[in-house]
Amino acid sequence: MANWQPITQPISSYLTHYKYSKTHPPHYQHSSNILSPTTMATDLEHATSTIYSPLPDSDNGYHPPSSERRRPIALLSGIFLSMLLFSSLIALILNQNNQHDIDHVKSPPARPVSRGVSHGVSEKSNSQLLSSDMEAYPWTNAMLSWQRTGFHFQPPKNWMNDPNGPLYHMGWYHLFYQYNPDSAVWGNITWGHAISTDLINWYHLPFAMVPDQWYDINGVWTGSATILPDGRIVMLYTGDTNEEVQVQNLAYPANLSDPLLLDWIKYSDNPVMVPPPGIGTKDFRDPTTAWLGPNGKWRVAIGSKVNKTGITLVYETADFTSYALLDEVMHAVPGTGMWECVDFYPVSTTESNGLDTSVNGPSVKHVLKSSLDDDKNDYYALGTYDPISNKWTPDDPNLDVGIGLRVDYGKYYASKTFYDQNKQRRLLWGWIGETDSEAADILKGWASVQTIPREVVFDRKTGTNILQWPIKEVEKLRSKSWVYQKVLLEPGCLVPLDIGLATQLDIIATFDIKTQTIEEADAGYSCTTSGGSFSRGAFGPFGLVVLADETRTEQTPVYFYITKGSDGVVRTHFCADQTKSSTASDVTKLVYGSNVHVLEGESLSMRLLVDHSIVESFAQGGRTVITSRVYPTKAIYTSAKVFLFNNATGVSVTANVNVWNMDSARIDHFPLGQH
Repeated sequence: MANWQPITQPISSYLTHYKYSKTHPPHYQHSSNILSPTTMATDLEHATSTIYSPLPDSDNGYHPPSSERRRPIALLSGIFLSMLLFSSLIALILNQNNQHDIDHVKSPPARPVSRGVSHGVSEKSNSQLLSSDMEAYPWTNAMLSWQRTGFHFQPPKNWMNDPNGPLYHMGWYHLFYQYNPDSAVWGNITWGHAISTDLINWYHLPFAMVPDQWYDINGVWTGSATILPDGRIVMLYTGDTNEEVQVQNLAYPANLSDPLLLDWIKYSDNPVMVPPPGIGTKDFRDPTTAWLGPNGKWRVAIGSKVNKTGITLVYETADFTSYALLDEVMHAVPGTGMWECVDFYPVSTTESNGLDTSVNGPSVKHVLKSSLDDDKNDYYALGTYDPISNKWTPDDPNLDVGIGLRVDYGKYYASKTFYDQNKQRRLLWGWIGETDSEAADILKGWASVQTIPREVVFDRKTGTNILQWPIKEVEKLRSKSWVYQKVLLEPGCLVPLDIGLATQLDIIATFDIKTQTIEEADAGYSCTTSGGSFSRGAFGPFGLVVLADETRTEQTPVYFYITKGSDGVVRTHFCADQTKSSTASDVTKLVYGSNVHVLEGESLSMRLLVDHSIVESFAQGGRTVITSRVYPTKAIYTSAKVFLFNNATGVSVTANVNVWNMDSARIDHFPLGQH
C-alpha cells in the first residue's frame, strides 16, 4: 500500500457524470421540515392529522394489513416454490430408508444457482459451491433437525440474512432482519421483526415492512435506526425499485407509545436519497445510524464504490427528508471494491461503557467497518474522525478498512451495531450464513442464523483493536457445569472431557506452555493455508475439539499455534479447523483464523459457544473471533464429544477448563391477543 493516497478532492471532481432516471422522479428536496431539530417535536406530536396520516384513497405511504402486503410476483413465486416442495416431497418418499426409522432425504445433483448478484447485492448462495456439480449428500431428517440451534436467534422457517435496525424501546430490544417469507433461499426480501427483554429469549412479531411500493418493490433491504434526543425513532433503509435502482427510504413507527412497534409507516415522499452523479444504480446502499454534526445537522453514511475503490459517502440532513451530499467522501480505500453494510461508531479509550453514536472527543476512537462485497468478509479499522472536514483517518494505514483487521474470521457478514441506552453499551449483531448446499437448506426448510449479540469495547491493553464478547445475558442459560484443573497435555496428547450431552455448551479454557524460550519455528504459518489441526509444529496446535464423534471421524478443533520468525517475533495464531467437521460431500470445509495479540504475562485463553451447527470462538477476551458453521453427520445428539488436545511436537501444555451445558432459549410467537 506504499502508493496509497487518500481521496481528498470534492466528490464531484472524480465521480463521472451520471444521470439517474426512473418512472417516478424522486422528491429530493422537500419544503416540509417535519424532523428538523427545532420543530420536530411539535410537528410529530401533531402528525396524526397531517403528514404522518396515510390517506385511505392514496397509495403513497399506504401500509396495508399483513395479509395484503405481498407483491404480485409472490403468486408466481408461491407456485414455483410449491412445485419445488412437491418435488422434494416425492424425492423424500422415493428415497426412504426404512432401517431404524431414519428417513434419508436425497436431493438430485444440480449446479447451485447464484442469488442476489444480478440485483446488485452480495452473493447469497454458498459461493464455494457455485462452480461445483458435486453429488448431493443423502441427509436424514435426524441430521437436518439436529442442525437447528438451541439458543441463537432464527425465525421458525425460511431464509434470513442481514440484521437490521436493532434498537431498545420501552423495555424491549427490537431486532429487524432480512427475511424471505416464501422460501429457504434469498428473495422477496421483507423485514422480519422480533423482540426480547434480554436479547436471548425472543418473541416473533408480524413483518415490520414488506416490498409493496415502487421504491422497494424488489426488496426492503438493509437499514438502520436512529433514536432522536426526544425518543422518536427514524428508520432509514435501502429499497430496490421497480427498475432495480438502489434508493434510500424513510420509515417511522405509526405509534411511538406502542412498546412493540408493530406498525411502521413509509414516508409518503420516498425515496429521500437516490444515487448521485457518478455512482452506479446498484452501488448505493445500507444507510448507517445517523450522528449529529457540529452544525446541529444529522449525518448518515452510505457504502459505495468508484471503479475498484470502496468509499463511504456522507449525507447531511436537518429533518430526515431532505439530504445534501457532502463534497468529500469520509474515507476511501483503493482495491477493496464495493462497500456495503457500512457501520460507523465511537468507542471510549478510557472507559468500558459504550457510547452513543454522536459522541466525539479526545478520549474517543471511531470504528469504521465495511462488509466487502468482493470477498464477503467484514473488515474494520480504528481511527480518528474530524467532524469539521468530515474525514476519518485510520490509526494505521496498513490496517485500513478492507486490508487489515476483520470483525470475525469465520462465516460472518453484514454486521451491525447499536447503542444500548438501557445498559450503556455498544452491541454487535452479525449474520451467520450457510456453508452447505442450497438443496440441503430447502430440505430442512430454513437458512441462516444470527450470532449471539456481542458487547464491543476498545482494547485498552493493546490500543490497536476492539474486543468482542458475548453479552452477559447468555450466561443465564448455563446449567450443569464441569471444572478441569491443571490438565497436563504432553505432545501428541488427546484427553476426552466427560460432560454428557455436548451439543449446547459454553466453554472457557486457558492454556499455559511449559517452556521458557521459543525457538524459531514455522515462520510462514497461516491458519487458512495450513493443514489444519493435523499439521504439527514445535509449538502447536493445541486446544479443544468439539462436535467430535467417538472415533473422531468428524471433529471441529479450535486451537492455538505459536510461531517465531527470523525477525525474532513470536506470533500466536488462533484457528478453527472444519476440514473434518462433516463426512457430507456438499459442505464447504475450510480452516479459519488469524493472529491474536498475547501480551506478556497473559495465559492463552479461549471461549467457545457451541450450539449445534454453530461454534463461536473468542480468543484473548475477544481480540480475535471466529464463527464456524459445521454440519456433522455422526457427531450429533448423544454422539457429540469434547476433547482437549496437544498436537505440538516440542512443548507440553497445562489446561484449565470450565464447561457449562446450555439450556435452550425461549423463542416463540408473541401472544398478540393479549397485547
